[in-house]
Amino acid sequence: MTNPVPFIHSRDNPLVKDLKRLAQDNGAWRKQGRVWAEGDHLCRAALTRGWRPALAVFSESYWPVAPVDLAQAAIKTIVIDDALMAHVSGLPSPAPVAFVLDLPPAPAVQPGAATVVLDRVQDAGNVGSILRSAAAFGFAQVLALQGTAGLWSPKVLRAGMGAHFGLRLLDGVGLDAVAQLQVPLLVTSSHQGASLLGAARPWPCAWVFGHEGQGVAPALAARAAHAVRIEQPGGEESLNVAAAAAICLHASAAGAGR
Repeated sequence: MTNPVPFIHSRDNPLVKDLKRLAQDNGAWRKQGRVWAEGDHLCRAALTRGWRPALAVFSESYWPVAPVDLAQAAIKTIVIDDALMAHVSGLPSPAPVAFVLDLPPAPAVQPGAATVVLDRVQDAGNVGSILRSAAAFGFAQVLALQGTAGLWSPKVLRAGMGAHFGLRLLDGVGLDAVAQLQVPLLVTSSHQGASLLGAARPWPCAWVFGHEGQGVAPALAARAAHAVRIEQPGGEESLNVAAAAAICLHASAAGAGR
């Protein structure tokens, strides 16, 4: 006989307080070693990649109609009333289901992997968008240098739309991690280097994308094997870093016949 699923109605419940921190505090994932994945899309993305949630949280109104695969996915399941789900979530339109996922140990650098290096990219939306492009175009590893928005922070996780679960993610690393790569480093420049479409695009490689205002740090740019520029016939000064990353990663994938 299965145990009944606990119903929680109090904001003072210690677990509820932990969940709220996990859902809303950008640094809580590091302290707790787990993340809050909210909504059907993120939950199913995790399951598709073989992640088993430590905890599933359902709103009271949704629980009676929750799909079986979600209802039975987690090691433990709880139900909280709808107002409490809104309190925990902090989103304007809270989802009726969320998973709490234990993070695996930090992986080692894979020297020969197609890689994205993020150098102090600070906007969570940009970081999440770049992760989506990396996953879409076959870049399996992401190195986030110190000063980059936390890869597993709530906003980055939402912006990544499930890409996290299929990537090798190294968060808060230093230049020593970049030094372990055995693939060519490529950087972009607004005014220098060969045109992206005509430049050599080795595969595998590591693309480096830098701070929204300052670009790639000089010490890191000096390590690059190639510098390229994205043609902008419309005359704009520069592209958003997430847009530039999507263009570069797609060009690499297409050039490699992927």
